[in-house]
Formats: sequence, structure tokens, C-alpha cells
Amino acid sequence: MKLWAGRFSKEIDKKTNDFNSSISFDSRMIHEDITGSIAHATMLGACGIIEQSEAQHICDTLEQIKADIDSGKLEIDPNAEDVHTFVEGELTQRIGTTGKRLHTARSRNDQVATDIRLTLKKECDALSQQIRELITVLCNKALLHKSDVMPGYTHMQRAQPITFGHHLMAYAEMFLRDLGRLRDAKNRMDELPLGAGALAGTTYPLDREMTAKLLGFAGPTNNSLDSVADRDFCVELASAISLAMVHLSRFSEEIILWCSWEFKFVELDDAFATGSSIMPQKKNPDIAELVRGKSGRVFGDLMTLLTMLKGLPLAYNKDMQEDKEAIFDAVDTLRLCLTAFIPMIDTMKPIPENMRKAAAKGFINATDCADYLVGKGMAFRDAYKATGTLVAYCIQHDKTLETLSLDEYRTVCDLFDDDVYEAISLERCVNGRKVLGAPAPENVAYQANRVLKLLEEN
Repeated sequence: MKLWAGRFSKEIDKKTNDFNSSISFDSRMIHEDITGSIAHATMLGACGIIEQSEAQHICDTLEQIKADIDSGKLEIDPNAEDVHTFVEGELTQRIGTTGKRLHTARSRNDQVATDIRLTLKKECDALSQQIRELITVLCNKALLHKSDVMPGYTHMQRAQPITFGHHLMAYAEMFLRDLGRLRDAKNRMDELPLGAGALAGTTYPLDREMTAKLLGFAGPTNNSLDSVADRDFCVELASAISLAMVHLSRFSEEIILWCSWEFKFVELDDAFATGSSIMPQKKNPDIAELVRGKSGRVFGDLMTLLTMLKGLPLAYNKDMQEDKEAIFDAVDTLRLCLTAFIPMIDTMKPIPENMRKAAAKGFINATDCADYLVGKGMAFRDAYKATGTLVAYCIQHDKTLETLSLDEYRTVCDLFDDDVYEAISLERCVNGRKVLGAPAPENVAYQANRVLKLLEEN
């Protein structure tokens, strides 16, 4: 039965009904729909809008419906128009006229706005927990590899020496901000729309604060039109998820590079790689590649939500039914990616000796060589030119700054002395970078422990 059938003289066309129906994706919110209905019925009874005995009968039956769904005794009817219609129809079938009183002072507009907020608040918590797990893995791994020298890159060219731990902590900081964005998104959706009705509230003396408290919301929404007419909280969550996917995708790109024979900085556990059907030597980083690819899917979900909302007049429009598939897909995709990504990183084996070799061959201590001359009294620009001349000489003669003789150094500048070798040591170059946020091992340890403490406190 359609909840709006009274106005119409004949049944809706089946194809139209299929097009209009949302049960295939909003049935995901059935627990939230029932929970919201129980709170609404409780409030109606407390306010004397329906009899207390009727309110209790409705709540008890809704609890039984939820139990029957959980046990598999009751299956969701795929022909129902939406989850609200299904629950109310099942309730009415079980207790008759009393069940019809549930929808007093409520519209599907404020009902669905409540359901989706309840659902997404829960999803925010679940995603946040996964990101916390990932950050913890990164911090622990960074502590283990705080002293392992590797090249840092700009323009994908070896630039300056850092450590593997420092590199991992860069991503830990990114994911920490993602955690904050999820928290902010949840906080801004923490208002209860129930009581807004279709768009203009109701003449019934509702206690919206009571319903908000029963459902765990910070409070009720303040404008009935806004309550049902916007899905900016879906957009905000999709945006936060998109940024998390950006960070996962960038990290995946680096893992893919690091796994290649050209880098060979890390080795993925066999449980998180695949082979080739024709090339027996292959070990492919498929999880990282899939995560990188799935980022585009989430960006599309965000664009769907923005485009769906941009031209809508107030208040509710059927276009807004498109919110759920997009935001649920974004949520599910991030969850799926994190589920595979976290253990992949946790079991990933770094190869420090290969990182060190790459660092030694990349002239990434050239800046430190120039700084050495500055320490001897030379202007930085002159020191920069002298060091550049040395690098060009090394490339021409297949040498590194470490393997140049002191005589070769002095052909460029007579300020060089034996202490230059200590000054350009990769370990010294890294260990000397002690300014806050730089890659000195003690800094990496401080950064990792700081983040772990933040996670523990929050």
C-alpha cells in the first residue's frame, strides 16, 4: 500500500513504481528507521498526542519487527516503495489501527532526513576507528624505522635525505587531519530533523528536545525548511572521505613505485600481492592499484551530491533521493579500501639498504655540502655554485660527493678540508635536521609518540 494512495484513483504504473522506488538502497537504514520510529512514538505518548498504551504497543511491536529482521524471520519486501513504507506497513499489519497512529506529526521528509543522519553518524564512527588503526600502524612502523635513511623527492627527483620513519609520519599527519574532518562532519550532522514535518513543522505540541535526547542528537534542528531541504552534511562527509581517498591514493602510488625493481624500497607480504597468469616472476601490488583506482569512484560520488543539490528550490525535492546511493558508496568504498590497506602496510617489509644506496647516489647531500661552505664564511649563492660544479664533475666521472678526494674538492674551492666528509655524511645530514618537524630520528620518535598520545586521548 502506498502511504499517499488516497489522492489517486488508480495504481501507479509498475515501471514508474520501479523507477520511483528506493527500497533497494534505503533498506540499509531499517534499524535507524525503526529506532527513530520508537523514539517518535515514545515522545507522542509522553506528550499525550496518542495514548501511552498505544505508544507502548507501537514500540514493543517495532522492537519485535527489528528482532525478526535480525533473525531472518522477516525479509524486506523488495516491492515496497521505501524503507519507511515497509516498516509502517508491517507495523499496521501486525497491530491494525494503532500502527497507523505512528505517523502522526511526521512526514517521510523529516523521517528520511533523520534516518540518514543516524546512519551516517554511525558510519563516521566506524570509518574513524579504521583511520585510527591505520595511523597507529604508521606511527609504530615509523618508530622502528626512524633512523633508516632514504631519499626525499621533489619533482620525483632525489632531493634531500630523510628517513623512512619521517616519510611514514607525513601520511600519519594527513590521516590525522582526515580524522578531524570526519569528526567535524559528524558534529555538524548531529541535529535532529524530526518534528520539521514535510517542511513547515506541525500544530501538534511535540517535544523535539525529548526525541533528540532519545536518539542521541545534540539537539533538534532550528528551521523546518532547512531540516528537510539540505543534504550538505552528506556533501561534507563525501568531501572528507574524498580527501582520505586522495591520501590513500598518493600513498598507494608511492608503494607501487617502491615495490618496483627500479626502487625496491619495500617488499609486500605475499598475502597482499598477486601474480601474473603468464609471467611467473611477477608480484603485483594490486591492492595499492585498486585503492588508487577507487579514489575516482569516490570523487564521482561527491560530484553527484554537489550536482544533485545545486539547483534545488526549497524544500524537499525527489532529486534528494539520489543522496543515499552516492554517500553510501563513498562510505563503503573507503571502508573497503582501509580494510585491505591497513594490514598491507602493517606487514610491508622495508628494505633499508636499498633506500640508503639510492640516497648515496642521488647527491641529496649537496645542500649540506653548500651549507658546509657557508659555515666557512662563503655566501650561500657562491657555495651553491661551487657545490653544483662538484656535482657536475661527479656525474662526468661517475663519482659521488662521498668518494671525491680532498684534492678534487679543492680544485673547486680551497675552503674544503677533511671535515667535509663528516659534514656530508648522510646520517649526519639527517641527524642534524633537528628543527621541529624535520627528519632527525629523535624528531620522528617525538612525532610518532605525540600522534599516538593524541589518539589515546581522543
